[in-house]
Amino acid sequence: MSEEKVRTVLVVDDDDDFRWQQKVQLEAAGFKVLEAANQEDAQKALEATRPDIALVDLMMEEVDAGFTLCYHIKKKDPTIPVILISAVTSETGMEFDAATPEERSWVKADAMLAKPVRLEQLKREIARLLKA
Repeated sequence: MSEEKVRTVLVVDDDDDFRWQQKVQLEAAGFKVLEAANQEDAQKALEATRPDIALVDLMMEEVDAGFTLCYHIKKKDPTIPVILISAVTSETGMEFDAATPEERSWVKADAMLAKPVRLEQLKREIARLLKA
């Protein structure tokens, strides 16, 4: 019987409670979880390791920090799938997506999810992006 590789998820969010919730849920689902509270910490983590997938909050220390971090991740390693997570829709009513190639070309995320994130939805997106 072959052992399945444990997948690593980098969770980047300035909300400690959100990071903790994602860590607990993803670890229970069998993932290894790395955490970063901001763009700088995430970039340091990316220098030290290569996650299988990254979950990135849009608005952290700067309102566009998530976009900047997505760009950095894709520039460093375009094969790392990125899910951009945001409360923008619930806070502003504005909707944006990464559904089309044109949107992905400037967003630099492979998927976008709105907060609050449902675990089943997150697991489905991770599985789709990792082709598991």
